[in-house]
Amino acid sequence: MKYIDDFLDNLKIVKNYSDLTIISYKKDLLEFLSYLKESDIIKVTKNDIKSYLSYLFNNSSKSSTISRKISTLKSFYKYLKEEKLIEVNPASSIKYPKKEKNLPKFIQYNELEEIIEKSKSGEYGLRNNLIIELMYSTGVRVSELVNIKLSDIDYENKQIKILGKGSYERYVFYGDYTEELLKDYINSLRRKLLDGKTNEYLLLNKNGDKITVRGISKIIDNIIYSTSVKLKVSPHTLRHTFATHLLDNGCDLRSVQELLGHKNINSTEVYTHVTSERLKEVYFKTHPRGRL
Repeated sequence: MKYIDDFLDNLKIVKNYSDLTIISYKKDLLEFLSYLKESDIIKVTKNDIKSYLSYLFNNSSKSSTISRKISTLKSFYKYLKEEKLIEVNPASSIKYPKKEKNLPKFIQYNELEEIIEKSKSGEYGLRNNLIIELMYSTGVRVSELVNIKLSDIDYENKQIKILGKGSYERYVFYGDYTEELLKDYINSLRRKLLDGKTNEYLLLNKNGDKITVRGISKIIDNIIYSTSVKLKVSPHTLRHTFATHLLDNGCDLRSVQELLGHKNINSTEVYTHVTSERLKEVYFKTHPRGRL
């Protein structure tokens, strides 16, 4: 305990760490000491630390928690080496675990239908409905959505030219629902919003100006508030939903990559984890021998 106390004093007096940080360091070191049992904390080897980390992994500790504990051990043994209490820092070459990837959240189709229906309400319902349909049918980023110009739309082929990240140009497609909405919005509400002005952008705010990313987010928040959907839905959630539903219905990964505008297939592969988790859930709920 003396070495730990001296280390914690160094953090407080020399490095001026906060009390909460010091408490966290102390907790990590005491847990490690408890794992060592009779072993001397100053005589620890790299293999002892690796054994401890395996123990943590086997007990389902989160990667973020394990990373923090590694950081604590690295700092502690670095201090001991600087104080010439040990010759070799056993934690110096210990690697951090890979960060856990948060699976993208997506909307179930029945919930999406409720959102679409609610989006039709109010004075600007036609525009808001178009926003939801466009995001779901094309999978565009919200930053790409607000920058769609009338000249980008190819009505005959039902496709839209998108200028994505890094000025990467791609085409996205839309279906019959969006086609009808586009015509209605452009010929009625959009003209009303312009009120004699001119504007090259498709989606406009109540003043007839180009709508903003913040404006889109606020519209979606208001729609979700009036539904029974419990999931926190952002514009990006609709993009996740677009990709997940395509894969669920048999679309190949490479096509989804192109439609999303991902330069690297690794960015798209996260959606296969989502569909795999869904399949696993369906299996255990429906297979006769899936559960007792």
